[in-house]
Amino acid sequence: MSTSIYGFTFLFRHITPEKFYVEACDDGADDVLVIDRVSTEVTLSVKKDIPPSAVTRPIFGILGTIHLVAGNYLIVITKKTKIGEFFNHVIWKATDFDVLSYKKTMLHLTDIQLQDNKTFLAMLNHVLNVDGFYFSTTYDLTHTLQRLSNTSPEFQEMSLLERADQRFVWNGHLLRELSAQPEVHRFALPVLHGWKNEVITMHSCSINGKYFDWILISRRSCFRAGVRYYVRGIDSEGHAANFVETEQIVHYNGSRASFVQTRGSIPLFWSQRPNLKYKPLPLINKVANHMDGFQRHFDSQVIIYGKQVIINLVNQKGSEKPLEQAFATMVSSLASGMIRYVAFDFHKECKNMRWDRLSILMDQVAEMQDELRFLKTTQGQPVSGLSGARCSLPESTLFPATLRVVQSLSSEHYLRKLLKMNETQELRTVIGSGVDMWVVKGRKGTSFFKTGKRTQLGLVMDGWNSLIRYYKNNFSDGFRQDSIDLFLGNYSVDELESHSPLSVPRDLKFLALPIIMVVAFSMCIICLLMAGDTWTETLAYVLFWGVASIGTFFIILYNGKDFVDAPRLVQKEKMD
Repeated sequence: MSTSIYGFTFLFRHITPEKFYVEACDDGADDVLVIDRVSTEVTLSVKKDIPPSAVTRPIFGILGTIHLVAGNYLIVITKKTKIGEFFNHVIWKATDFDVLSYKKTMLHLTDIQLQDNKTFLAMLNHVLNVDGFYFSTTYDLTHTLQRLSNTSPEFQEMSLLERADQRFVWNGHLLRELSAQPEVHRFALPVLHGWKNEVITMHSCSINGKYFDWILISRRSCFRAGVRYYVRGIDSEGHAANFVETEQIVHYNGSRASFVQTRGSIPLFWSQRPNLKYKPLPLINKVANHMDGFQRHFDSQVIIYGKQVIINLVNQKGSEKPLEQAFATMVSSLASGMIRYVAFDFHKECKNMRWDRLSILMDQVAEMQDELRFLKTTQGQPVSGLSGARCSLPESTLFPATLRVVQSLSSEHYLRKLLKMNETQELRTVIGSGVDMWVVKGRKGTSFFKTGKRTQLGLVMDGWNSLIRYYKNNFSDGFRQDSIDLFLGNYSVDELESHSPLSVPRDLKFLALPIIMVVAFSMCIICLLMAGDTWTETLAYVLFWGVASIGTFFIILYNGKDFVDAPRLVQKEKMD
């Protein structure tokens, strides 16, 4: 059997009615992973044991297994796209998957169970169809250069699955059965997932005759992951919602430099539930021990990343003011010399599209950035004089789209410092070529960072995307959150459960009130178009139906939480 620490680069999947066979096709490999479809037992075998009658198809990795109502399912990668290479390692994006049932028939399920299983499969496929799953069979994508440069020989001998940073292994739950058997680890691929399509981008660049490779890796944590409004704040372990670690790597003149930033939800116990309003009111938990969770969060941050500079971009007035005040109070109470806090009221300072005023913020933190420095290595070893210098700029905000612009400006600062050059249009063009990583295409800030100013077209696109976000926040995020919870193992399917969480009956008003509003509004329009015998009669009809439609609208708005698409698998109130 092969003992390499690296994963297999090419596989064949063979299916018989009794077993799945996954054959390693690398040179010299004779390993075959065998999964019994009845007992679910996982064993290792050799190629000669594969039955000739098995149905064969090439695959590129095993994402893992999951248990649904019908039984176990095997998830495999069937298509991949080469993203590029760095440090002689190939990076791949998984683009298509197969979800294979262990069961040969569904006759053992009731009609309700069949429907539930169909819904769970739809949730699973929803996550798989989101662009942004990346992997390498020879390089550990879950760790930064600095973490990899400070490892022991024993760590280097571990398989990619064993040594992976579990915060960023999105298929960790799916691989739990394979993880328990070290002999099959080469078949198990740790997979990264990015935040809204941003994971890895690579460019070979030239500025003023200086040639370098510029790489951005964005790692989205699988702890407390979710959609915008249903997952906020931190949990009892100190994990911040939608935490993302972004590493900029520059390979220049034989050396490698790494600069790391992190971002996540404000590390307090708070929530912001959708309720049909464009911007729901943030609510801070009044009974939770905020300092306990806050300290856990930053203790972890300091251990992993070193000295912290926190940039908070929320409004310092209005509904967000209590969040900013609570955050500042927590930092002051913690009284840690390893943490510095900067509050920047983005909406006040940059209103009327004045995003150029972000230079004020960058001037505020310039000295702090210089203190943090960045990691520089030669042939994998820290350069003398910079050994142990960690560069981390954690940032907490309600608005990650805006935050990405701040991250991109900070990234530009360190790139200029490394290349020892002032800001040039060439440099801005290079950074702008990767802006779809920092500022996702079509979202806030794209036009600013690519052109240095906010454009009218950018404003129109921001408005359009705001409408799309409003619809998703209120009418599709419940399903999306359930899909993430199922995929990450926050919810485990129990086919023996007497009451399915998917069959929650809707209140009568959920259907009745929208119908009444639409009918009343339609009648109001008809009365305006088809006037009665007298203007007083027409006015009476218009007023009646107008008041009915407006009154119904406000009743719906008042009961907004009953009309949004809420998660059904995990009670988020219990997780806050």
